[in-house]
Amino acid sequence: MNLKMNLISWNVNGIRACVNKGFEEFFKKIDADIFCIQETKCQPDQIKLEFEGYKSYWNSAEKKGYSGTAIFTKKEPIKVTYGIGKEEHDKEGRIITLEYKDFYLVNNYTPNSKRELERLDYRQIWEDEIRKYLLKLNKTKPVIMCGDLNVAHKEIDLKNPKSNRGNAGFTDEERQKMTELLEAGFTDSFRYIYPEKKEAYSWWSYMGRAREKNIGWRIDYFIVSNSLKEKIKDAQIYAEIMGSDHCPVGLTLK
Repeated sequence: MNLKMNLISWNVNGIRACVNKGFEEFFKKIDADIFCIQETKCQPDQIKLEFEGYKSYWNSAEKKGYSGTAIFTKKEPIKVTYGIGKEEHDKEGRIITLEYKDFYLVNNYTPNSKRELERLDYRQIWEDEIRKYLLKLNKTKPVIMCGDLNVAHKEIDLKNPKSNRGNAGFTDEERQKMTELLEAGFTDSFRYIYPEKKEAYSWWSYMGRAREKNIGWRIDYFIVSNSLKEKIKDAQIYAEIMGSDHCPVGLTLK
């Protein structure tokens, strides 16, 4: 199985705004084989964004200006699936799956539990459904899932774990679901390569000059089936790339 390629994932927090803040320059410079974005916040007819040599696939939320995912790929897939086949989870355009000969690629924008944790119960159901979905795919061939998973898994994954414990993205429940996913046969590619690396974040609040001070969270991931672990050459966080409150993250396979 030759999987040698370079993949990128980026929550762009509105692709129309991000295009005005350097998205295309980064896209062309990084020259990824597959480039996944989350939180597009637009319908496909609201933006014309094409790159030579790439096919693109868009999954927009029913609600305008909200959520949404897209993938740009040089490698044409065998099959493209939008959502996970359950209507209550598929209205927000959060999942796109590309099937290739040797693997599945899943672009995932996980729902945020919200400030008062008003969506935490729904989030728990979502996590269980996604895990089931990935395990079903994994029976056929290995899975690479990327995206904004809206959780900092361990204390090392955010600047202020003590004061954030119980907040959205760092509740015991959300962290436990990530543990369950990994224990079901998946690997956090960044921690596989950099188990002890501190102050490696992919999201910063717009408040209090958090990015400037690197007061951040690592909530954007490439999660791979354990059978692909040995194929991981490197995992990147492009913290210097602006344009969103998230930065791009990458995975290089050998």
